[in-house]
Amino acid sequence: MIGLDVTDGLWTITIDRPDKANSLTGAMLEDLAGIAARAGDEGARALVLTGRGRVFSAGADLDEARAGLATNAVWERLSATIAALPCLTIAALNGTLAGGAFGMVLACDLRVAVPEARFFYPVMKLGFLPQPSDPGRLARLVGPARAKMILMSGVKATAAEALAWGLVDRIVAADELAAASRDLAADALGASAAHVAAIKAMIA
Repeated sequence: MIGLDVTDGLWTITIDRPDKANSLTGAMLEDLAGIAARAGDEGARALVLTGRGRVFSAGADLDEARAGLATNAVWERLSATIAALPCLTIAALNGTLAGGAFGMVLACDLRVAVPEARFFYPVMKLGFLPQPSDPGRLARLVGPARAKMILMSGVKATAAEALAWGLVDRIVAADELAAASRDLAADALGASAAHVAAIKAMIA
């Protein structure tokens, strides 16, 4: 349910459970964290994280969330692994981003979304705390007030709002999403892994 394509330094990870809105099980999260760690170890120059279907991810699988997955440390480990990668990381959001799936997306360097995408993180309504690093990363992108709108007021942001707020960096049509992500990665793919890592370290 997690696909991987590695081509010339570009690692494309695909969440592939469209019949369940790409909701994430514990096994899928472990696979995502493991692949992300490998990308760092094996010299990836760019990594694209995307989904199959019309939803990027609805967050935790409901049955596993009720059994404890919603508060499992694997979410934070995944986002920390992505944030620490020395390569360029891009979230190619093929649709709506919800719940715990925010963490891995906020940890990426860049975010590109389709116009139909919606963004919501209903932790207040569900009675959970967000992943520890998520509020800070979210506030750095959109500002404290808008972070509170998403985390505390349950606002469902449109793609246009997300772009205006700084939550996403570009909006592109669904049939252009893969190409737009590759275009953003092109310069990194043309450089050495060490060069990519050095520039990223200067920005962080």
